[in-house]
Amino acid sequence: MRIGELAHLTGVSTRLLRYYEEQGLLRPDRTTVGYREYGEEDTVRVWQIRSLLAAGLSTRVIGELLPCATGPAPVLAACPDLLATLRGELADLDARIEELTRSRRALSHYLDTAHDSGFATGPAVAHGSGHGSGHDAAEVRAA
Repeated sequence: MRIGELAHLTGVSTRLLRYYEEQGLLRPDRTTVGYREYGEEDTVRVWQIRSLLAAGLSTRVIGELLPCATGPAPVLAACPDLLATLRGELADLDARIEELTRSRRALSHYLDTAHDSGFATGPAVAHGSGHGSGHDAAEVRAA
């Protein structure tokens, strides 16, 4: 099948399918005139890629895991380094969640302790009229 048909079957744009190919995640055959030719297995491969992307994995990591994947869900077989890779990705995700949680707490604290200055509009008004005040957007954000 050609790229348009694969895109239709999987709901993934042709541009994204080409990107997956650039990343080494898809390896279509080529016709004598250079058209990409995909097999039925590529439909499953695209679903695997989409599922692994939804889990927050990078295309680099997905490239490492695809040889271990079976079925569209996918199920990952115990390939060498699979568990170490997944544990590392989970640890990275946990660290990002902790950082976001700290950021959320800080922002919530600022919101809870902000004093109402009597202005109902954004920071530009609080620092002047917002029109011809001499502050550009970057200065207002920095203030």
